[in-house]
Amino acid sequence: MESTLICVLLLLNTYINSGHSEDDDGVAKAVLTIHPNSSQIFSGESVTLRCVIQGGGVTDREYRWLTPSTDQCPQKEHECIISAAEFSHSGDYRCLGSHQQQDSKWSDAVRLTVTPLPKAALTVKPNHVFPGETVTLMCSVGSDSIWNYQWYKDRNDNVVSQSVRHTITGDTLTINGATVNEGPYWCQGERESRPTSSSISDPVTITVNALPVASVSVSPQGLLYSGETVSLQCVIPGYTDWRYYWYKNNQHFPDETSKVIDITIPITQTGQAGQYWCEGNRVSRPTSSQPSDPVTLTVKALPTASVKIVTPQGLLYPGETVTLQCDMSDYTGWTYRWFRHNHHLPSQTSKAIDITIPITLTGQVGQYRCVGRRRDRPQMSYRSSALPIIITDYQPKTTLTSDKEDVFTGDRVTLSCTVESPGWKFYWYRHRPDSTPVTTASRYSYTLSRVSVSDGGQYWCRAGRGDPVYYTLYSDPVQINITERPVAVLTLQPNWTQIFIRETVTMRCDIQGGGDTDWNYRWYKNSPVVISFNTKPEYRISPVYMSNSGSYTCEGVKGNKFSKTSDAVKLTVSDQPQPVLSISPQWLNPGDSVTLNCKVDKTSTGWRFSWYRAVPHRAGLPSLSDKSYSLQPLSDNGTSEDSYTLIPAGPTHTGGYVCRAGRGDPVYDTLYSEPQFLWSGDLQPSVSLTVLPNRTQHFTSKSLSLSCELKGNSTGWRLKRHTETAWLPECVSTWRSITESTCTITSLDTWYSGVFWCESGSGEYSNAVNITVNDGDVILESPVHPVTEGDSVPLTCTFRHQGTNPNPKTDFYKDGTLIKNETTGEMTIPTVSKSDEGFYKCKSDEGESPESWVTVRAPGSSTSVLVAVVVGLVVAGVLLVILLVLLVRYQNRKGSCFNRIFWPPQPQRTNQDPQQDQGSTQGQAPDTVYTCLHGDANIYDTINSSDNNDNDVAGASAAGPSHVTYAQIQLKKLAKKKKEKRNYPKDYPVYSEVKTGKATAAGPVDVTYAEVDLQKRAKAKKKRETATPPEPESVYSLVKPYTVPAAAGPVDVTYAEVDLQKKVKTKKKRATPPEADSVYSQLKPRSCPGP
Repeated sequence: MESTLICVLLLLNTYINSGHSEDDDGVAKAVLTIHPNSSQIFSGESVTLRCVIQGGGVTDREYRWLTPSTDQCPQKEHECIISAAEFSHSGDYRCLGSHQQQDSKWSDAVRLTVTPLPKAALTVKPNHVFPGETVTLMCSVGSDSIWNYQWYKDRNDNVVSQSVRHTITGDTLTINGATVNEGPYWCQGERESRPTSSSISDPVTITVNALPVASVSVSPQGLLYSGETVSLQCVIPGYTDWRYYWYKNNQHFPDETSKVIDITIPITQTGQAGQYWCEGNRVSRPTSSQPSDPVTLTVKALPTASVKIVTPQGLLYPGETVTLQCDMSDYTGWTYRWFRHNHHLPSQTSKAIDITIPITLTGQVGQYRCVGRRRDRPQMSYRSSALPIIITDYQPKTTLTSDKEDVFTGDRVTLSCTVESPGWKFYWYRHRPDSTPVTTASRYSYTLSRVSVSDGGQYWCRAGRGDPVYYTLYSDPVQINITERPVAVLTLQPNWTQIFIRETVTMRCDIQGGGDTDWNYRWYKNSPVVISFNTKPEYRISPVYMSNSGSYTCEGVKGNKFSKTSDAVKLTVSDQPQPVLSISPQWLNPGDSVTLNCKVDKTSTGWRFSWYRAVPHRAGLPSLSDKSYSLQPLSDNGTSEDSYTLIPAGPTHTGGYVCRAGRGDPVYDTLYSEPQFLWSGDLQPSVSLTVLPNRTQHFTSKSLSLSCELKGNSTGWRLKRHTETAWLPECVSTWRSITESTCTITSLDTWYSGVFWCESGSGEYSNAVNITVNDGDVILESPVHPVTEGDSVPLTCTFRHQGTNPNPKTDFYKDGTLIKNETTGEMTIPTVSKSDEGFYKCKSDEGESPESWVTVRAPGSSTSVLVAVVVGLVVAGVLLVILLVLLVRYQNRKGSCFNRIFWPPQPQRTNQDPQQDQGSTQGQAPDTVYTCLHGDANIYDTINSSDNNDNDVAGASAAGPSHVTYAQIQLKKLAKKKKEKRNYPKDYPVYSEVKTGKATAAGPVDVTYAEVDLQKRAKAKKKRETATPPEPESVYSLVKPYTVPAAAGPVDVTYAEVDLQKKVKTKKKRATPPEADSVYSQLKPRSCPGP
């Protein structure tokens, strides 16, 4: 009735609006209609709102909407369609139309109310479902019964159809025979009037509960034993009022309906006794249970008893007590029953029983059994088998043995005592079997550790067992002989403390105190065995290497006996050694000997030394590794000493020297030593080294030119240099300038300091020059070559920055002592002598120069006589004249000459002394200067018997051929000896030396040097004895070239030096004449002054 009234009112409103579309003011008004025409809209329904402007005939209007929410209706359209209404669409709606900027009036508000659909409700019966039961689902929508229902399963769009399992009747869905969980299920109502459907119900899932499961429990639990009774119980949890059904091996027990049943296992039953299971039925839900899992009854045999003899083991003897023991194979807590010959022994209930066998019984004395019982399961055991007791008819005897009979002190000896049965305690005796035992032990062996000689002797043993003790008979004796252990002595052959790689080493192991020689040997290195077995006492390593270094020992082995291990011998293998060669002196003084010293590693011995001279490379000779020199042996067999002396050491001995050492058989050689050089500062006949600037000290960054000036036909000269660290074979390209035999160093540095010399391809050497390059501001200019006594020697102190202080105050030092102050920077030694030889340096405000050595040589002959006859006559005439002059001089100046010997000071200097061995000042011979002396000492005299002085010689040289004679006469007075005869002239030889020189003049020059020593025999006054007449005086002559400075023409010059010796009587008995009585004369080069 109410709905009809609402419809009438809506139609009336539409009629009124359609007939009056304009207000009185003539403005059109919008009319809003709703379809369906109902104020109640259900959610999900479609709604159409339409805006109508009636009248005016205008159709192209634009529309505007007012809605509850933004953008719910499209603007400019006259219809607003809501396809699925929601609660958010509820509210008032209005619209208006617009044409040519002329708006209609807003429509009246139309309220839209969205109402939710009614919801279906779903119920399930029964609530708890068991497998196989029927389930009923019922669906309802409110109280209205005009609905039809739709069913869904698994998802809400999967419709359930009528089937065998699903039966649909009205509002009910029946599920037949549910076995598992099903669903979920939904339902929904449908009808013809609005709303045409309900909302879908909540889902319902069918849960199927499992039937209760029966289970069988067994009592007692655990292992079952034969003869036991077992209780089985069927347990069904959660419910009561069950009726039980039992099955064995799938066979039903119709008589067994109780919850618990008892089963007795036969005593003989073992293994499986069947499978049992049960199930239950009841009236109420659930009406049945699931059957139980089968239970298998497993039967275990009873434990078995066994009888054994505990003590004694093995054979049994009359009078012993035997202990029997009953053992069960398993379990504890047993009590025991004993049987003898199947008769129960009620007094024996322990596990072990003792049986004493009468001394008279032998053979079998009984059979014993036992059985066990206990409170816990299993409660009994099977009876044991019978154990017979058998007794022997004799007393046992022990057997004594020893692992060694002849042993060394410190060894181990083990004695073993055996008997035919076990279980004995052993007793050990020494010296006498009836004495107190040395020891008693349960072991059958007795060990003597680290025996001494006193442990030797006879040993016995016997055994005993039981309580009281039953003894065996005594063993036979064993003799143990103990001697002192031999000692191994290891020696190294050869016995060198230092061994070098690739040498041969033999080690010998001698056994001292070892008796016979039937020994084998073991060798050890650093404890591990090197050779475990060797029949020879020698171990040879050839060749040895670094890896052979170590501590070696040896020991002797003879069967199972060993000697003492030897003391360790340490073998140290070093790399192949290189000897160090030194030369003393390294700068040659004419007439002096030179010693070469070759040193190998100071810990090594046994060397034999070979000496070589370095010569230009030649095929067939050994060479240095860089092929710079070949090595020419100085001797064929070498020397056992580590030194070699060059006598005399003349200019021909200058050059390089090398040594090498060898030892052993076969010979093992060291490396060659680094070459060392013997130099001479004196100018040589064939070539000389000149230095430009002509001084020994030079500033860094300055240039230096060194030239080899040839004086003969020698070719192939090369400049060489030796520093403290190395030597260069020739002038190198880095010195910037090389022109044949000249090297120019364009920019000096301190490392250029060293010794320079020239060397020819044939092995000749020039004089050497010691060059010092100073990076300071002061150097000392001094002579490059040795100076001659009597010469004037200038020394100049030169400054790097000479212009800043042209006249500095300068101090000059000799051998570290101040000798002069100069303001000019120069000093001059006007007449140099041997005492002026030494180290010189200068010092000023600018700094201090290095030191330089100044060498002073004795002068050459100084008297000349013109000779114009044939050379043979000249020599004979000169000798005669000299002899006469000597006799006169001797009478006038008898007893007035003495000999002074000057040794040059030898301080250590940083600047190398060109006259000294590097690092050594020993071994130089003194230069001798002869002057006048009074008294009766030895007489030496130098006579210049020439009427021509130097100017005369110069004049003769300039005018033409001239004859110049120089004579030096030395007289020596010899003392007499009263009782001893001198062997003349052997002990007092006379030497004469004749040299020839060549003057640098315009033509050829003949120069002769002669040196004659004469000896005169003296008469003896007392006790003269007939003797072999002395040998006649000997005269020796040697001719060498000499150079006279430039002259105008040919010059003939003769030099003669004669030494006379005269015997002098001795006043008292004297020993052998001193060495000073010997007279030696030597001439050195001297330059004749020029014009």
